[in-house]
Amino acid sequence: MYAILDIETTGGKFNEEGITEIAIYKFDGHSVVDQFISLVNPEKEIQKFVVKLTGINNNMLRNAPKFYEVAKRIVEITKDCTLVAHNTSFDYRILSTEFERLGYDFNRNTLCTVELSQALILDQPSYSLGKLTKSLGIPMTDRHRASGDALATVQLFKLLLEKDINKTIIQSSVKYYDRRIEKDKHQKLIDSTSKVMGVFYVHDSEGKVIFIGRGKNIKAEVNKLFLKDTKRSIKIQDRANSISFEKSGNELFTRLKYYIELETLSPKYNFKKKRKPFHQNFNNDNFIIIDKGREIEEHAVILIENNEVFGYGYTNLAYQENKLDILKTVLTPLENKELSKAIIKNYLNKNKVQKIIRL
Repeated sequence: MYAILDIETTGGKFNEEGITEIAIYKFDGHSVVDQFISLVNPEKEIQKFVVKLTGINNNMLRNAPKFYEVAKRIVEITKDCTLVAHNTSFDYRILSTEFERLGYDFNRNTLCTVELSQALILDQPSYSLGKLTKSLGIPMTDRHRASGDALATVQLFKLLLEKDINKTIIQSSVKYYDRRIEKDKHQKLIDSTSKVMGVFYVHDSEGKVIFIGRGKNIKAEVNKLFLKDTKRSIKIQDRANSISFEKSGNELFTRLKYYIELETLSPKYNFKKKRKPFHQNFNNDNFIIIDKGREIEEHAVILIENNEVFGYGYTNLAYQENKLDILKTVLTPLENKELSKAIIKNYLNKNKVQKIIRL
């Protein structure tokens, strides 16, 4: 059973909007079996551009019921239904926010006809409700009014049900309020990591790095990321398709890899900090830093030459460390020398490494 809805609002700041009109059509997959349509007094001013768009003004709503007066009916008509709307994330957010103000948890599974249309009706110039229904020959009356938009969505959803021949696309597109599919996906991503120190990279469906994290236990850090409920974390969780990681072996290399990669890749969901110019020199012009490697008998090595960071890498033979020409071949040169220098200098001021060899 489906509850196909449309909501008109006052506009305004995110999560401060109020409902001005709501229409819900209960749909059994074949026909509408129940409906609820009502203006709603939002108890706040409607934005001027919204008045022009919908034709709904505050005078019209003066004697309309307030949300708490229609809340019970909304709960009843949507019970055991999947909510369907054109851009469901908006309508569901507005409805859930209104119920939260009443101290009630309104939880429903949802389907979005925008996403379904993009999967089942290809190559459309626009997937806005007005343009899409026009291109499909679906009649629409009272555009930007809840009842008109919801009825058009009913007809669109009927068409989408017919086009989903194998009955798999719509079922797989349901967003469960308890996020069971997302949780299963997240658990698989967590299981793909390991309990090692280092840096991890969250990739989207196209393989692009959208977030970089670090820690002494990568698996634990990824788990924390998928448990957070901030807006930024939820966006990362929704877009995460795979996770790769690199062991570092020690804290200095973790910091170095992390900050260098942030500068190089500029992931969308990492906070971008402005760094102050760094002009300090090392105490010595030429030396080698040796610290714990990723495995037993492996060393993590950084070469400083002429008071600049040449490069970093791993060695497992003393011979490699004793021959400067061989060491330079083994190490990975660092392009961002100023940033590398700042990270290493700051670390050495506060922490110890296994060994420093002055050249």
